[in-house]
Order: sequence, then structure tokens, then C-alpha cells
Amino acid sequence: MGTISHVITPNINLHGLTTSTRCSYGYSRLQTLVPSRVTNKVRVFAELKSQNFTPKSTKAIDFSDPDWKTKFKEDFEARFRLPHVTDIFPDAASMPSTFCLKMRTPMIRDFPGNCPSSDEWHGFINDNDRVLLKTIYYSSPTSAGAECFDPGCNWVEQWVHRAGPREKIYFKPEEVKAAIVTCGGLCPGLNDVIRQIVITLEIYGVTKIVGIPFGYRGFSDKELTEVPLSRKVVQNIHLSGGSLLGVSRGGPGVGEIVDSLQERGINMLFVLGGNGTHAGANAIHNECCKRRLKVSVIGVPKTIDNDILLMDKTFGFDTAVEEAQRAINSAYIEAHSAYHGIGIVKLMGRSSGFIAMHASLASGQIDICLIPEVAFNLHGPHGVLSHLKYLIETKGSAVVCVAEGAGQNLLQKTNATDASGNVVFGDIGVYIQQETKKYFKEIGVHADVKYIDPTYMIRACRANASDGILCTVLGQNAVHGAFAGYSGITVGICNTHYAYLPIPEVISHPRLLDPNSRMWHRCLTSTGQPDFI
Repeated sequence: MGTISHVITPNINLHGLTTSTRCSYGYSRLQTLVPSRVTNKVRVFAELKSQNFTPKSTKAIDFSDPDWKTKFKEDFEARFRLPHVTDIFPDAASMPSTFCLKMRTPMIRDFPGNCPSSDEWHGFINDNDRVLLKTIYYSSPTSAGAECFDPGCNWVEQWVHRAGPREKIYFKPEEVKAAIVTCGGLCPGLNDVIRQIVITLEIYGVTKIVGIPFGYRGFSDKELTEVPLSRKVVQNIHLSGGSLLGVSRGGPGVGEIVDSLQERGINMLFVLGGNGTHAGANAIHNECCKRRLKVSVIGVPKTIDNDILLMDKTFGFDTAVEEAQRAINSAYIEAHSAYHGIGIVKLMGRSSGFIAMHASLASGQIDICLIPEVAFNLHGPHGVLSHLKYLIETKGSAVVCVAEGAGQNLLQKTNATDASGNVVFGDIGVYIQQETKKYFKEIGVHADVKYIDPTYMIRACRANASDGILCTVLGQNAVHGAFAGYSGITVGICNTHYAYLPIPEVISHPRLLDPNSRMWHRCLTSTGQPDFI
């Protein structure tokens, strides 16, 4: 079948039409997306104002039908239905939850049952609880950041499943063997999520918990053995960055991974990773349901770039923005202290400029912020270099913040890809540094250019308080979702509340920053930069 990267590549295509399918224990759907990029002054979407809206094409909606809103809601509900163990095992028995914070006595070896009947506890989530995905009513498609279905910008409710512990569970804790795997690159908060998954599993009564070392690779590499996990092992791992289990990109084929799950007796798999990793998790879920295996596959979105669809933010993002301030402040001091100083800082953001934008806003020291979603010229009368010359003449110094995926059209393209199938980008930071030095030398103006790339320093950081809380809740809810019998889902924060989402709905393409959003306008107000076209 090939490696995981081979499995996911066809489903993630940013340059044209793309399709994805899903096996939800008998429920399947073919989803067609509109082209996600248009060559224009600002890179925008062909049909939707923002990719964090919904990946369904508005062309499928007949607005002349007076019942189009009802039909859309029905379709949305069907698409966001959560795959469940009872879809493939209709006779699967449920049992009272073993998760009860009112229970003070230690867990016993036998199945402990639920809370004492005399001590009723109202800490469970009802299966019919929902979270409202969007809260703003846009009165016009011309409103800043407007996300509209139709020309009239009608309000359409979108409800997703609320995350949390259910009163009935579908796995006996003593029969569970749970595994955790961390894939892709490092991200602040990985250890926090691992720790909380283990702690919550033990509260349910699970005693067999293992970590799969070095991503999906750990399922096939015979030299890599399972890492036994317990509360004692993970108690203090959140105090340091990185991943206790290690990370890697790519890995074996889906069939080989599922074979390994069967051989190891794993029936709960928690996968921490980004879009590609989640596509792999969804493929594992599909293969499990084809083989009629009672395995719950739960994703926890891990992307420092904050580019997962439909979610407010992903863990590691707040820490990245906070740590980026150190690099920006250093660049500012270097530039401000030098004669005609120019500081250039390159931050993470392959497809999305969220880190660069938020770091620019937070620091208040950035004069130019360049992101992948907004095209710019380096040379010419309205280019970045011309504006730098103006800043040197008027301010005496300047600081530039650029996302790693910005301005790739200015660099020589390669066909190289990494182990995850991602295109290897050219270094836009180094390119701007070199072009800046060359430009000022040619016009005979002295410029002292300093370049800072803090990428790996930021990725290796320990999570800050905000991300620590987010990781804790995500880890807990991942376990609650598995015991509730769901599979092929991921957990995220939507509209400030925690929700479960079917994996295919969040991995069709990266979430991009909307150049017409109020937040980007605020960033432009802060930097005072013009259009560079």
C-alpha cells in the first residue's frame, strides 16, 4: 500500500480540485472541493471567503430552493456525524461509565461499575449536546471577514458534537490496551497531551498503556519497542519540551500498521499530529472498520502553525507566538542599535501566516509582516525593499517578520518532498536577507542587516500556561471520546468550547488566514505597511 505519506498525499492538494472519501462504518461520502487558490492581489478562495468555514462547495446549493437552508443543515449534520462502534457492531453492549470523580475509593481490579446510585453525579455529557460552530451574523458579504453561504449572507446554524465524558461506555477498562503515537515535527505541549491521556485512562481503570516510539515508524521498525506508560512514568514529563515518545515523519503502509495493532492487541489508538498525521489516522480507522476490528482511533490536532480547519486554535500556537517575541525583540534591539539597522525574523507557517501575524501584533515592533496568503513584490517602486528604504530614511531602522511559506513564488521551485509528502520550501528568510543587502549596496546606502531564524528553538520549548491548559483538556477529551465508542474523530476547541469532529472534515486542506479578516487588518494597522504590489 505504500507509506503513510503515500496514502495521504492524494487527499491534500492545495492547487486544484481534490477529493476525499471516508469509511464511517458503512457511511461514506464523496466530497469535492473548489480550487483553493486564485492568482490575484490577495490569494483568496474561489467560492468561500475563508477555508476555516466549511469545505463543501457552495455550487452544490440551489439557492432558488426555498428549503435550501434546511437541506444544508441536514447535509451538514450527516457530514459531521461521528463514526461509532455500533455502526459496525450493532449489538455492541454499553456499560455504565467508570469515570466518576465522586468515587473516592481506589479502583479495584474487577470492573468497578459507575458511581454509587445514591450519589447521583451530573458530570456527564449528553450525546445530543452540541456546540455552535459560528457566532457572528454577517449582514453583508462585504463585511470584513464575512463567511457567507449565499449572496444574501443568510445566517445558517452549524452544530458540532460537544466533547466530554459519556454516561455509557463501550470498552471495558480491563480489556483495553491503549497506545499513543506522536508524529510529524516537534511542537510545544506534546508531553502535556501524552501525560493527560495516560492519567485519564488510568482514572477509567485502564492498566495497559503503551507509547509507540518515533511516530508511525514505531509500528514497523523491529528495533523500536513499546514504551510502557503509567502515571508514575509521565508525572513530570510536561516540565520539559519535546516528546517522551519521539517523533518522525512518514512510516509504513496502513495495512502494516493495522496488522501491528492486531498483533499487539491494541484497541485504542491516540494519534497526535497535523493534517498529514490525521489523514493517516483516518486511513487506519477505515482499514479497521473494513476488517471489522473494534478499535477506536482518536486524533489530537498538533500543528504549531494553527492551520487545522474549524478550530479556534491548536496546541503549541500560543507558546510559539510568545517565544517568537524573544526573536523579534532581539531583532529590534539589533536594528535599533545599529546605523541603518534592519532586522529580519523568519517564523513558522508553511501555508498559514497565523504565527507571523499574531507575533507582529503582540510585539508592536514589526514594520513589515509577510505571510503566505498575501502576495508581495520584493523589488519595484511598491516593493518591500522600496518601503525598507523609506523606513531607513524616516525611522533609521526597520524590523521584518516573514512566515516560512511566504513569497515562495520568488524562489526557485524544486520537486523535492519530505517524508510526509510536503513540498520542501526555499528559504525565504535568507533570500530576503541577501536581496536586502544587495539592494542597499546597489543604491549606495549603508544597511546593517541581521537575520534570525528561531524555528527549532521555538518547537523545542515547554508549553506555556495557556497551551498547558489546552493540552490537558484535549488529552482528557480524547480518552472520553474513545470510551464513548467513537473512532475516526479528532478533538478541538470550537467557538471556545471543546468538540468532536470527523477527521475528514478538518484535513481536506490547511486552514488559511483570511486577508479580509479584522485580525489581518489590525496587523496592518499596527505595522503601517502598504500593499507590496
